[in-house]
Amino acid sequence: MSSEEDREAVDVAAVVEDYERHVNAGLTSLFKFMGFEAVEWKAEGSRIWDSEGREYLDLLAGFGTLALGHRPAAVVEAVKRQLDLMPLSSRVLFSKPVADLAALLAETLPGEIAKCFFCNSGTEAVEGALKLARLYTKRPGIVATEGGFHGKTLGSLSASGRDVYRKPFAPLIPGVSHVPFGDREALAKAVDSETAAVIVEPIQGEGGVIIPPDDYLPAAREICDGAGALLIADEVQTGLGRTGTLFACEQSGVVPDIVCLAKALGGGVMPLGAFASTATIWASLEENPLLHSSTLGGNPLACAAGLAALKEIRARELPARAARVGAQALARAGELQQTHPDMIAEVRGRGLLIGVQFTESDIAGLVIAGLAQRRVIAAYTLNNPEVIRIEPALTISEEDLNRGIDALGEAVGQAKELLAGL
Repeated sequence: MSSEEDREAVDVAAVVEDYERHVNAGLTSLFKFMGFEAVEWKAEGSRIWDSEGREYLDLLAGFGTLALGHRPAAVVEAVKRQLDLMPLSSRVLFSKPVADLAALLAETLPGEIAKCFFCNSGTEAVEGALKLARLYTKRPGIVATEGGFHGKTLGSLSASGRDVYRKPFAPLIPGVSHVPFGDREALAKAVDSETAAVIVEPIQGEGGVIIPPDDYLPAAREICDGAGALLIADEVQTGLGRTGTLFACEQSGVVPDIVCLAKALGGGVMPLGAFASTATIWASLEENPLLHSSTLGGNPLACAAGLAALKEIRARELPARAARVGAQALARAGELQQTHPDMIAEVRGRGLLIGVQFTESDIAGLVIAGLAQRRVIAAYTLNNPEVIRIEPALTISEEDLNRGIDALGEAVGQAKELLAGL
């Protein structure tokens, strides 16, 4: 932190108590268990400072949201300019930030995808994509994958593939089935004349950074085409450079019918999501343009952030950088697995989406706590608590990334000593 003036006195105990009493007691306990009993205060790039002035290295990047790091200057400046003009839309006049971002996305997205709807989050993007698929095909069925994660609103949760999140809210929306991820034969059996769409992540992020066989997405494309179903690519976590290309589906040579985006789209400054498709499919939404709407989605502030973020990602060639720097980090993490095969079962990933799978989820918890002691921020994947993700900003320096891998190795060693002493 640049100076003491950047901080104000914060009663940490009072903040924690307010979380416990008025936010979520379980979440409070989880933060404490992971070793993060501090109040975040300021951030820059891949650094976070708490209210006591302590510095942390961020290897989580807001679960992939902060592709450009914390407070990227170009995005912050764009939002400040828009804030002085018009923060929220009248909703009855045309918005230049919406038009500019939509045009740039159309130029950027694969294939003939050229129409988009802006919302506030990834789960909203998935909700819109599922609705569009049903509207266009006039079919009810959705095929999703086991271990997949698409959000936690009701429709998105119905497509997500972990029962611990699904069962408490049953019954979910009807017509959704799940097949094993990466299994083309199972997918072919599940898709039929009642299937509106197959929704799939090109790489399962919350499932534990699971990479499917090379022929899986091409097979999914072929299966959908054969059945007259749509292919929805959920690129909320993998999109906009995270895996080494602008969109992860590009690595399989596959063009989906609908793409879902969020996280990095807001530049790490504003919440912003989108789903996009071709003009042919989109026409079903245009007969009644109010069939799907959002009061705050696509607001001028968020779209100004998105436009600046997308320009930065492209101009700085961050997908290629993620591929290069990520390959180095993956190799170093792989060396840890060779050193500690009794602790680390596997290391896998693409670009700067890397998963370190431990032999037990309890080990992963100990390692996260060990990282916290070293003021390095990381977390496990939601659908696979045995896996810790390395998912930093695409702009992270190689020095900081190496420091993070070093801390990971130290935390694994510490966890091994703790377990040996039990």
